[in-house]
Amino acid sequence: MSGAPSQLESFDYKPELAKWHGKEIPSSIKSTQRNSGMVSDQSSFPLVQPAFDFRQYGQSGAWISELFPYTAGVVDELCIINSLYTEAINHTPAVSFVQTGSQQPGRPGIGAWLSYGLGSENENLPAFAVLNSLGKGGQPLSPAAWGCGFLPSQHQGVQLRGGADPVLYLNNSEGVSATERRGQLDLIRELNEQQDDRWNDPEIQARIAQYEMAFRMQTSVPEALNLDEEPDYIYDLYGPGARTPGTFAFNCLRARRLAERDVRFIQLYHTGWDHHGALYGGMQDQARMTDQPAAALITDLKQRGLLEDTLVIWGGEFGRTSFCQGRLTKQGFGRDHHPGCFSMWMAGAGVKAGTVYGATDAFGYNVASNGVHVHDFQATLLHLLGIDHEALVYKHQGRRYRLTDVHGEVVRGVLA
Repeated sequence: MSGAPSQLESFDYKPELAKWHGKEIPSSIKSTQRNSGMVSDQSSFPLVQPAFDFRQYGQSGAWISELFPYTAGVVDELCIINSLYTEAINHTPAVSFVQTGSQQPGRPGIGAWLSYGLGSENENLPAFAVLNSLGKGGQPLSPAAWGCGFLPSQHQGVQLRGGADPVLYLNNSEGVSATERRGQLDLIRELNEQQDDRWNDPEIQARIAQYEMAFRMQTSVPEALNLDEEPDYIYDLYGPGARTPGTFAFNCLRARRLAERDVRFIQLYHTGWDHHGALYGGMQDQARMTDQPAAALITDLKQRGLLEDTLVIWGGEFGRTSFCQGRLTKQGFGRDHHPGCFSMWMAGAGVKAGTVYGATDAFGYNVASNGVHVHDFQATLLHLLGIDHEALVYKHQGRRYRLTDVHGEVVRGVLA
């Protein structure tokens, strides 16, 4: 959820803020966290109560905003973590940190690490697929977030576009038959292997593998992403956007089809959550586009027997401040970036379902218990997929690298 959805309007209910609404945040609280330069010209920082009502759902009694009724309907499948925190305060480094374990670009993304560490279970589809949908505006996304960094290039994410041509330049040009293309690739492979014998460059083998994958994808990708065979009740499950290419609902349905075909890691990006102003209407728009399809994905995976070995994760790159950015009006107020605490949820694949883990203080400003650093979250993700995060390493330029850099602990409290 690119742009960082407000945890205070989604999954971290703070009724105490109603008593402080419009009052200045105590300086002793505000000074405990960094604030972005976008509020540097503000002289007042009034606290803002949650803009939407919350209710408790499920056996866990999890508090969920009225914006997410479909997610509330599957709450007993979820493990909600309200105590995440990060080191980055601006979007691009924060997205990079969540995806690659480093604020600086150039490291492999999670999907690339998994492709490298676990390989592929479907030789006709990429192990790491990326589906981008568009919210209303938002920060641009850099392909570095799903890049392979210093890993061999066959591990990078393959971006699948909406519409009839999901991978650009994949299909043969007019007048070029499959037999002719096969002959071209055989010749290119022979030339590349001669170069490999001479230079022993691992990127040559990576290039050979990419050519072969592209050839196989000419038939496998159209079949995997063809939604025409989906019945009406599945479209109804995912919501009205499911028939529109490029929407989050459309991509969730595609993600389920890829998961059925053993694609190892599927990354969905949905932009538009960066609400420095007009949060009230902006959150409604974003929830309307994402709530039903995200819940439908869980329901659909479960009814097909796939949820038990598929890990579903929902979240952004950091949280939002409990004080107001801009003028405090219902329609106009916003919330600034906040690395000190934010929320994510997980479902499936060994997660303790029906659980709320961690807590923040009454102001929703600092972690109060069971803090989960981004590297802890990444270590836990790898553990759920059968990997010791300290053992998945790659030596590059004399140093051994890993997704969790030099620290990170598995969060045992979220494991079933």
